[in-house]
Amino acid sequence: MRVVAADSGAAILNETFKPLQVVAASAVLVEPPYTNISHCLAEPIFAEVETGPLLIVHELELCWNLLKEVKADVVHLDMSFRGISLEELSVVNLSQMRISRKARGHVLKILPKIRKIGADIKRVYNIEVLAIGKESVPVRIAELTSGAHAVLYSVERAIQQANMVRLGLPAKCSAKIAENNVTLQSLIPVEHDVTGSAKDEKGVLKKVEIKEMLNPRARGFRVLEITPRT
Repeated sequence: MRVVAADSGAAILNETFKPLQVVAASAVLVEPPYTNISHCLAEPIFAEVETGPLLIVHELELCWNLLKEVKADVVHLDMSFRGISLEELSVVNLSQMRISRKARGHVLKILPKIRKIGADIKRVYNIEVLAIGKESVPVRIAELTSGAHAVLYSVERAIQQANMVRLGLPAKCSAKIAENNVTLQSLIPVEHDVTGSAKDEKGVLKKVEIKEMLNPRARGFRVLEITPRT
């Protein structure tokens, strides 16, 4: 089964390690053995953390754009509703789910838009969009992939601003920095071979120093301090 999935990942942190902006979003094609990507669309977004629910719409739009280039059997979206199809996700269904009033309100705001995009995907490609969330391995790979691209986008920002940038990585992963590549590897035991990566086509990695550390404010998360070379 070929799966297209999307997620946003990594955040700019302030001096007290509070997340301020989500850096990147990506849509990926994942095929067996479901450990890394076959194809990817990634974008810098630098979106305020408070706009998080609206990012779902952008992620689904990225899936739509990726499907114009690749074939897939299903789309996995980072919404945790037990894998229900977007076609079946309704106001009535939401009222019956055990979710907070705040979360329900966020979903209701974007529901018409994501249902329309989901219906368009079903009509054009005859595949379902499933609200499966972090239960999906492809969504996890999309999360790691967006995080890897976020490293490169944050490196570019550090160079432009001539200042250190502190980047919070996705949950339970570590960064491996090569000469022209960033790889985020999952630290979850059953996901030891699950990765997301981004190629440094602009050669920016050599212009910074990167130090990885634990996030003192959020257990299970790591931080990169990206400092321009003098």
